[in-house]
Amino acid sequence: MKKRREKQGDVETLQAELAQVSSLILTTFQGITVEEDTRLRRAVQAAGGQYRVVKNTLAKRASAGTPAEPLLQNLTGMNSIAYTTSDPVALAKVLARVAKEVPAFQFKAGVVEGRVVSIEEIQQLAQLRSKDELIGKIIFLLQAPAQRMATALAGVSRNLAVTVNEAVKQNKFAQ
Repeated sequence: MKKRREKQGDVETLQAELAQVSSLILTTFQGITVEEDTRLRRAVQAAGGQYRVVKNTLAKRASAGTPAEPLLQNLTGMNSIAYTTSDPVALAKVLARVAKEVPAFQFKAGVVEGRVVSIEEIQQLAQLRSKDELIGKIIFLLQAPAQRMATALAGVSRNLAVTVNEAVKQNKFAQ
């Protein structure tokens, strides 16, 4: 059993992490196996997030003054949290995939950009494209007109060269 000093250190560490989060998803983990939990933790870390099982009282204390405060104040039962400081869509996608594979793993609620969201909104968030996909699409759309213009301009000079070449072959420039 942890001593009071260790618990206070855990609260301070969690509070520092929660102060930085852009999104947090509250889940229940009761009934998942160790193997499933390990896969879940690795998937969340690969998406740039953190996953931890929290004690309700410690989570309540650690969330004071953070964006997660409204969500973590009145917890009951066994809870875990997944949070990220980067892309909330990537985290939601990973957790949604795990929830499909492991029926015991369920969403309770979440906080995205300081706003409390429901289970349905988390699932909608998981269906969005990730930040990287959207940036790639915007770059493609910005490059497309320039590529078309370059192709058109190259076509004009190419057509001129072909016309001049045909005229030379047919001795159109002979005097």
